[in-house]
Amino acid sequence: MRPFLFSILIALGTASAAGLAHAQDATPHSDAAGKQSATGERRILYYRNPMGLPDTSPTPKKDSMGMDYVPVYADESGQGEKQSGTGEHRILYYRNPMGLPDTSPTPKKDSMGMDYLPVYANEGGQGDPPGTVRISPGRLQTLGVRTEAALMRPYAVRSIRATGSLQFDERHLAAVTTKVSGWVEHLAVSATGDSVKRGQVLAEIYSPDLVASENEYLVAAQLDKSIIGASDQRLRALDIPAGEIERLRRTGKASRRIAVVAPANGIVVEKPVQEGMRVEAGEPLYKTADLSTVWLIAQVQEQDLGLIQQGEQVSATFVAYPGRTFTGTVDFIYPTLSPETRTGQVRIIMPNPDGALRISMYANVQINASVGNQPVLAVPSSAVLDSGRRQIILVAVGEGKFQPRTVRVGARGDDWVQILNGVKEGERVVVGANFLIDAESNLRAALQGFTDGAKSSSDQSKPAQQDVTQ
Repeated sequence: MRPFLFSILIALGTASAAGLAHAQDATPHSDAAGKQSATGERRILYYRNPMGLPDTSPTPKKDSMGMDYVPVYADESGQGEKQSGTGEHRILYYRNPMGLPDTSPTPKKDSMGMDYLPVYANEGGQGDPPGTVRISPGRLQTLGVRTEAALMRPYAVRSIRATGSLQFDERHLAAVTTKVSGWVEHLAVSATGDSVKRGQVLAEIYSPDLVASENEYLVAAQLDKSIIGASDQRLRALDIPAGEIERLRRTGKASRRIAVVAPANGIVVEKPVQEGMRVEAGEPLYKTADLSTVWLIAQVQEQDLGLIQQGEQVSATFVAYPGRTFTGTVDFIYPTLSPETRTGQVRIIMPNPDGALRISMYANVQINASVGNQPVLAVPSSAVLDSGRRQIILVAVGEGKFQPRTVRVGARGDDWVQILNGVKEGERVVVGANFLIDAESNLRAALQGFTDGAKSSSDQSKPAQQDVTQ
């Protein structure tokens, strides 16, 4: 009994489906009489699954249960409502919804169940350049497309970021030496880091040569005052302080120790001398540095060096002082470039009145470089799609259409890019969701190129066939 009942149910289902199909065929025929063409026949677009499954066929077929696929006519799909007298809204084909290079002449779904998207005859537009995309207002809102106008920017400043480290200001370094050999008998300044002032006594040394020179001065002063000038010059040439010469003239007694004084203000950064050591002429006893200003040597990328000029303002931050910003001025741009890092050195003068900056500190540098002195046409940085070989901007031309244009860019700012050609002032460019539109444009241009190539090949093959036939 069960096989018999199952056969009856299948027969009833087939009859019901046939009756439904007949009813569907009958109703549109009566309603679409005014829509039919001169031939009086309705055009079938495709056949759909009778159970509503996502499966279509360009030709009649049956499903696994033996039920006929249901025809879908042109006037049923709504295509007739879209078509105009010129056929501008005619569907050319259906493309993959994910942008893959796959098309279909009939509606279908991809492996994820997404419907293929129809491509109409007028989407490309007549005379539009390859890659032009037309997007409906609803889809524009879904994609989040944003546009801004290309505008003339006035004289602008670009922030160049780099890293650097602090060094001594070489103009304020000093080495303390003696021009005669001798022995260090007393150190007035005995520790590295001590502050010194110009003319301050640093050490006292005993030198037989200096004692002999002072005695010669005293003898000349007693015997022949005409030669005292030569003795005075000799003492000064040996760096005898003026106060010591005055004391020698006043007291008439040579001193055993001669003072070594600081040549400039600063702090002691090196002190190789020790008390009791013998020192030779020219040997450094101390090295001092004035830290009221220091040098910040910044490592700037090669592409940014051309924008930096002397006198431009610089701001720097240091890990030791979070939240505090130090300012300086560009002093010199070194003429050499590092072949390993492709960076150039920029010397920056940093005031250090409170002594907070210390040598070898690491810094994050921001140089405010001037970009020209004339207004420039610029667009937001997000509008430029850079592939490495060329730069592309999507321009909104109205009615939901977007054209890709190859542009030549100039200077770059913090959030804008100078456009040298390709876009005019006032034109609106896409600054949001441009990657999605660019993918659509590339696919459309590729498909159009494929279609044009196929047509060209077909046209070229026709004369050849005619010649063979003749």
